Amino acid sequence: MKLSRIVSNQPNISRKKANWLIATGQVHVNDLICRMADADVDEFAVVRVNGKTVQQGHCAHYIMLHKPAGYLSATEDDTHPTVLQLLPPALSQGLHIAGRLDRATTGLMILTNNGTWSRQLTLPGMGIAKVYRVTTAYPIGPDTALRFTEGIWFEYEQLTTAPATLELLAPTLARLTIYEGRYHQVKRMFHATGNRVIALHREGIGHLQLNSNLAEGSFRMLTGSEIEGLDRYYT
Repeated sequence: MKLSRIVSNQPNISRKKANWLIATGQVHVNDLICRMADADVDEFAVVRVNGKTVQQGHCAHYIMLHKPAGYLSATEDDTHPTVLQLLPPALSQGLHIAGRLDRATTGLMILTNNGTWSRQLTLPGMGIAKVYRVTTAYPIGPDTALRFTEGIWFEYEQLTTAPATLELLAPTLARLTIYEGRYHQVKRMFHATGNRVIALHREGIGHLQLNSNLAEGSFRMLTGSEIEGLDRYYT
């Protein structure tokens, strides 16, 4: 919401007066003077006019979850358990999933109640690395890494995937780094090479790595430095 709107929503403050209060330095956003009436202020910011709080600001939650197999990346479902059921009810309210995983896929998930932040983090065009450990049904072909580097044509979207990096760990095990996040992208890429993914585990997003000591089904809050590190991708 625009800052002028937040201020003018208060009793006895017109839009004209709101603009004057802002221009004369009487409005603080998160303890900093803001003189731009058209500044976008999210729901998590604290706004004060002459020391009086006019928007308290919601508490923003940023959560790392180790997703087990069998859970849906959804807020609710009539058939299967969802990842939100792994969190305390008081914490799960209003959360968004920043990068969904298939029901059978395990590994790193990020959940937040900051919807704008989560959407920016998952847009394919942002170029944020997503690292997966992939187990395949058949030995990975010698030309697979090159094909992934060149990109795989997706007929449905009418596009070629961005260059991806494949590190072979064993004949049927690899670490794949992609920079998009399209629908079933990893499985579709391997399918295009005549192979089939039988197990998929996300190890990292950007600089953020899944904690090795975080058990399946467990979660922790992201640290301030971790959040800021992800912010750098789109600020």
